[in-house]
This record gives sequence, structure tokens and C-alpha cells, in this order.
Amino acid sequence: MTRFPHDRFDDVTDGPRVGAHRGVHRRGRGWIAFAWAALATGVLVGIGVLVLALLNGSYAFPGGGSSSSPSASASSSASASASPSAGGSGGSGGSGGSGADGGAGSGEASSPAAAAPTDQGATTLVVLNGTTTTGLAANASTKLTTAGWTVTSTGDAGTTGSTATIVYYQQASQAALAQGIATSLGVTAVQQSAAFPNADISVVLGADYAG
Repeated sequence: MTRFPHDRFDDVTDGPRVGAHRGVHRRGRGWIAFAWAALATGVLVGIGVLVLALLNGSYAFPGGGSSSSPSASASSSASASASPSAGGSGGSGGSGGSGADGGAGSGEASSPAAAAPTDQGATTLVVLNGTTTTGLAANASTKLTTAGWTVTSTGDAGTTGSTATIVYYQQASQAALAQGIATSLGVTAVQQSAAFPNADISVVLGADYAG
């Protein structure tokens, strides 16, 4: 039988029921209390771990809008990086085509409106033969003079392998004059170049010039 410490209720002498206020303890009460304490401890620990994870950013709720943002950003970056490379390849292809035509393509793309012979002023103009055909420069000079242009001189270009007739000009401000001269000769290729420093505008006749 369990023994309890003596207290003031044990001093009551009203009847034979001394210490009747002390009931018999039920079995297992200690384990129930321990189980509740363990459960409460586990819940508190779990809440603490979740809070720390959220504060450190190591846990993300599934299905949220933020999880799809990185992939969308990555797709946008990939598209943006692909676009310049595609443009660059197109540009390089275009430059290759102009090189194959001896620079004629680039001259045509950027050529301004043709100027009239009255706009020539003091601009010097030479006609050079770039082929083996004799008298081609004189023929073109006559054609330009008839159209109103002032030809400074004629001669050979120093090469006999030119296939396309090109009108070269020194300064950007002379581009319109070069275009007008090319129109008078029935050609289209004009190009800015410092390869012929003896004149402001130099016409190099090629094999395509019909005369």
C-alpha cells in the first residue's frame, strides 16, 4: 500500500475514515503525461525547423508562380542571345556576297540620288580602262562628255582583269556625283575608295562595259 506524507487532514477525528481524501492513483497516468509532453515538444520542434527553413530560403512551396519565373527568364535570355547571332550570320553572308561582286553590291545599297553634270563644279573625273580592249577609255570619255560631264583625263587602270565597271569616289559628299556618272555610262556600281588618289572620281571600266 502506498504511503503518503502526514498532513492536516490526517488529524481529523470525525469517524474512522482517517486520510480518506487520498484516492488510489490510476495506473498509467505518468505515461499519458509523458506522451503529451513528447507530442508538444515534437510539434514545437517541427514549427521551429519550418520557420528557419523559410527564413533561409531553402524551402519553396510547390506550384508557386516564382518557381516558373527562372525557366521563363532563361528562355527569354536564350531567345535574346540567339537573335543577335542569327543577325550576325545574315550580315556576314551579305558581306560575303558583296565581296564576290567586287564591291558592287555595297555601292548600290548605299548609293544616293544621282546628281546632274551641272553639279560637278571643280570635281575632277578620270576614266581608266581596266580591260585589254583598246580605246575603251576614250569611248567612255566621249560618252560622258556628250552627257555634259567634264572628264579631266583618261588612261589605263594598271590592271586588265576587271570584270565589272565601278565608279570610285574619294569623299562621301561626292557619292551623288559618282551615281550620276554611273547612270550616264549605263552602270550601277559606285564605291567610296582611296585607291585612286589622283582624282576625286575615278571610273574603272570593266568587261561588262558595252561602250
